[in-house]
Amino acid sequence: MEDPKPLLSAVVPLYNEEGNVRELHRRIKESFDKIGKPYEIVFVDDGSGDATVETCKGLSPLRLIRFRKNFGQTAAFDAGIKASKGDIIITMDGDLQNDPADFPLLLAEIDSGYDVVSGWRHKRKDTFMKKFFSRTANLLRGLLIKDGIHDSGCSLKAFRRECFDGVDLFGEMHRFIPALLLLDGFRVTEVKVSHHPRIHGKTNYNWKRGIKGFVDMVFLWFWRKYSYRSLHLFGGTGIASIFLGSFVLLWMFIDKVFFGASLSERIWPLVGTLLILVGVQLFVFGILVDTAVKTFYRQRGRMNYSVRDVVNS
Repeated sequence: MEDPKPLLSAVVPLYNEEGNVRELHRRIKESFDKIGKPYEIVFVDDGSGDATVETCKGLSPLRLIRFRKNFGQTAAFDAGIKASKGDIIITMDGDLQNDPADFPLLLAEIDSGYDVVSGWRHKRKDTFMKKFFSRTANLLRGLLIKDGIHDSGCSLKAFRRECFDGVDLFGEMHRFIPALLLLDGFRVTEVKVSHHPRIHGKTNYNWKRGIKGFVDMVFLWFWRKYSYRSLHLFGGTGIASIFLGSFVLLWMFIDKVFFGASLSERIWPLVGTLLILVGVQLFVFGILVDTAVKTFYRQRGRMNYSVRDVVNS
């Protein structure tokens, strides 16, 4: 007899976590057993160089996905989510800093009607520098993305499966999944969760990941504001530049013809010409970006909106 289809899926990326995986699996299994619904546990080994994979052997239930090399946490989340089968997906880190005992807090919000529930480590057990970078990133995210999430870096999150229909994760985008889904109209909330100090292994976070995250944040800002109307941004800016350049050249023409001014040593004719050229390039670029965005949606068989449900009466 086949096992029932899991209702819940735990997706956990692992990178050199040999000292944590056995206890992590035990805690996840214990939390799910208390919830009492069919579940699965999906570990994704992100090219670990220690005994993480060997330590996973014998753990049950477990589906272990192994990368050929280290591709990063976002790639591991993407692979685990796509391989999972549950109607509700719970993601978390593999370092035992997230607590599986908080699963019921996330699921309670899902049951109340939310599509995405993000954990908020309101009492973090990290180093000062890690907290500093995180708070700086949260401040910038609040200014650019405005997703209402206090702690996007917390990997402990719960999602309805339909949230990931047609969604591919790249770069450091796992931090901004709630913001991405908010753009599509999914209902997003957050809950305060526990956070524990790391006991085994070492953190994989560094300044390079912070810079990558900032770049992804700027992309999300653009996508949130202009993905559906990129021509309005680039085309509108281009037209404004063309008008400004034309005004400068007209001014120079009047100054030369009617007032006999010498233009040989003045920079304004070059400025006007440059503004017109830049404006034309921006307008053409806007057309290309707009075409690319439309092609993006057509290839995925979707539009720039999502339907929650249809009610017939």
